[in-house]
Amino acid sequence: MTLPVSPADVAAARLLLTGAILRTPTLPAPRLSAITGAHVFVKYENLQVTASFKERGALVKLASLSAEERARGVVAMSAGNHAQAVAYHARRLGIKATIVMPKHTPIVKVAATGAHGARVVLHGESVADAHEEADRIAKEERLVWVHPYDDVHVIAGQGSIAAEMLEDAPDLDAMLVPIGGGGLISGMAIAAKHLRPDIEVVGVETTLYPAMWNALHQENLPCEGPTLAEGIAVKNVGALTREVVSALVSDVVLIDEPTFERAVNLFLTQQKTLAEGAGAAGLAALLADPDRYRGRNVGLVVSGGNIDPRIVASIMLRELEREERIVSFRFSMLDRPGELGIISTLLGRLGANILEVEHKRHFLDVHAKGARLDVTVETRDRAHAEEVHRALVEDGMDVVRIDWHSAGH
Repeated sequence: MTLPVSPADVAAARLLLTGAILRTPTLPAPRLSAITGAHVFVKYENLQVTASFKERGALVKLASLSAEERARGVVAMSAGNHAQAVAYHARRLGIKATIVMPKHTPIVKVAATGAHGARVVLHGESVADAHEEADRIAKEERLVWVHPYDDVHVIAGQGSIAAEMLEDAPDLDAMLVPIGGGGLISGMAIAAKHLRPDIEVVGVETTLYPAMWNALHQENLPCEGPTLAEGIAVKNVGALTREVVSALVSDVVLIDEPTFERAVNLFLTQQKTLAEGAGAAGLAALLADPDRYRGRNVGLVVSGGNIDPRIVASIMLRELEREERIVSFRFSMLDRPGELGIISTLLGRLGANILEVEHKRHFLDVHAKGARLDVTVETRDRAHAEEVHRALVEDGMDVVRIDWHSAGH
């Protein structure tokens, strides 16, 4: 079978990239290995100047343009990382760049794209809407398209990642790779399968946007909804990438949002590295099905680190709640002096650190002489949370747990 991009194309792209982008490290991750049961190796593409792998494909494409095409300028559509990559390298090469992004693209990505000198156009609710607008601008202004994934130069550039990974970790048994439109996994599969025909390449999509899964299985699952992994939230995959994925990728798996959150949190807390939702997709797949990879050498790509700090803060708090290291108790008590002091003293004696207190009197389900007290505390772990609850009940407190399960998280 002849594919649109060859291993020789990847090798040529890699030569072009040498010295122009960072050759990011692939390092063992003992803490993630202990959590998952696999021997985990991580490729840190979030260390690129624009904090994502997209620089590779964007630069290879821009370098392929003729002098006449460079003079006309380029246009791209992106939810963020491709936008920054095109803007950054277009400025380096003296090429005017116009980037069309969906209206609700994270502010951090919009600001970074503009800071690299590109003209930013916010249009539509989705990447598909942005694509239509970029197409209109391209025709009207005679700009050259720099497609985020369905382009032979882009695919070849992304393939350099797998080649570097196998130089640094030659014994990898599997690579778990995010899939949006398919450019990253296509390039990586071409390079990896050439170097190691026996390696398993697995694609990872969010359950909310199973575009490649649909294409491979002739299904029509909906592609919609707010996702942490907006970098891979696409409704349509590329024609070139579908061909490559169909030929070389072993499997495509769908992962839910809580698992993406857990993966982002683990990269931050265990690896001390910032991964956006899409960048944590490989780890999310490993967490979702650890038995499949137990004992195997697994390569993950932190494909990007552009995530809103507010979202990171929210994820960390939500994970503390899931682990029951932050728990809430609801006390029903008499409304009289000293009751709050009794409760806080008891919680302190039990080693629970009070984070928040909400005192409520004016509810019809509260006794006229009573009050409701909601207390959020920090505990060491799930066992300690249960110990605190049990001790409160044994001390005669009228108390119930309010946790993320009952709250419908």
